[in-house]
Amino acid sequence: MDRMELMPIGDFARAAGLTPKALRIYDDLDLLPPAEVDDRTGYRFYASDQLEHARLIAALRRVGMPLQRIRVALVLPPAAIAAEVTSFWRQTEADVRSRRSQVSALVADLRSKESTMTTTRTPRTRVAHVLGRGVRDEQLDAVHLGETLWAVADGFGGEPSAADGFVRRLASEPAPIGADRWDVLVAECAAELPDDGRGSTFTAVSLNGDIATIAHLGDSRGWLVRDGVLRQLTTDHTEVSALVEDGRLSEEEARLHPRRAVLNRALARGVLTEPDVIGVTVQRGDRLVLTTDGVHALFSAERLEQLLAEEDADAAVATLDAAVRDAGEPDNHAVVLIDIEG
Repeated sequence: MDRMELMPIGDFARAAGLTPKALRIYDDLDLLPPAEVDDRTGYRFYASDQLEHARLIAALRRVGMPLQRIRVALVLPPAAIAAEVTSFWRQTEADVRSRRSQVSALVADLRSKESTMTTTRTPRTRVAHVLGRGVRDEQLDAVHLGETLWAVADGFGGEPSAADGFVRRLASEPAPIGADRWDVLVAECAAELPDDGRGSTFTAVSLNGDIATIAHLGDSRGWLVRDGVLRQLTTDHTEVSALVEDGRLSEEEARLHPRRAVLNRALARGVLTEPDVIGVTVQRGDRLVLTTDGVHALFSAERLEQLLAEEDADAAVATLDAAVRDAGEPDNHAVVLIDIEG
């Protein structure tokens, strides 16, 4: 084919509604090899008749279809592809139904074996935080700073911020908040929101003895730093995060996904509002960190670990805040850092 009839990767990506990086991933996965590659520069060129395939691959990956099924689907006529997608989704729903009873039985078994706290004395803590507006016109993030209860919340949909309303509600709650209270509390908060698109994510920590109860909804995050190693405690409630966790999307694809920020659980009308609630046993020297996505969307976990390495809590927060500003501060951002001092 004449090079003049081919599209450079940038032009092809724009026409397909993708990114050049996504096309390179599809090439590496042997889903959409370019029509031609320049021997000298390695530059990729695509034919216009590959556009439909590119759009189809992107659509199938968005719904989480595994690579092998996509390879099969690509050689089928449209009606057969539709049947393949229908078959895939029916099996996905069946898998969820079959796992539901297993999950219920496992949760009941684990709760029956729940041990009591190893100590009833709540340890001393040192807390530092930052709340920044960034380049946004509105500040929709919020923080709650209590004696044994802390939270970050990321509002969306405009002012007045649903995040502000949520943290005000936390301030009126008796602390510590038990694991069985969070479902009711969040349901009550959601019921008070207007049906106008406003809502919030949140991640909160309630400390009772040496048990830190983490309540989480949306794509704010909770982290634990122990012995200098950072570990993410929460799982983002987004369409893309679920696909990555199931192994249906790679981390690289997720970062490029057009729906990477679409929440499927949040404190809002029209979506699921049940929070994740987990318990973590803490010890002296631990550092709990809460962040909204205006922070962790900018950095890899490895980079966050480096930024949080300062021993002093205030210094660590200042270092992280400076890094956010150096990165252009594109969004509202909130950090709460809790050091367990014993």
